[in-house]
Amino acid sequence: MYTYSFNHKTFKHILLMKPINDRVVVKPSAAEEKTAGGIIIPDTAKEKPQRGEVIAVGPGKEGHKMTVKKGDIVLYGKYAGQEINHKGADYLIMREDDILVIL
Repeated sequence: MYTYSFNHKTFKHILLMKPINDRVVVKPSAAEEKTAGGIIIPDTAKEKPQRGEVIAVGPGKEGHKMTVKKGDIVLYGKYAGQEINHKGADYLIMREDDILVIL
């Protein structure tokens, strides 16, 4: 369960997804709106983000422990994972092997 505070009000977000085996649920970061120089990027030119936060982690495969944990910020391959929309939010479900690095 994730709890967010905003103007002294508390909102709770419950993720009811439990990945199996070596699968991981990742919440992708938002695409960049501006370049470093301040140029606004139109929606058609935005690149798919390759960075996100791990939201849920499966138990791992037989004899292999998972190296990522909930809350880790990770980089993953450009075409990694299966995109899903759950309760209005976008997530990626991928194998741990698709994660390139933990930041």
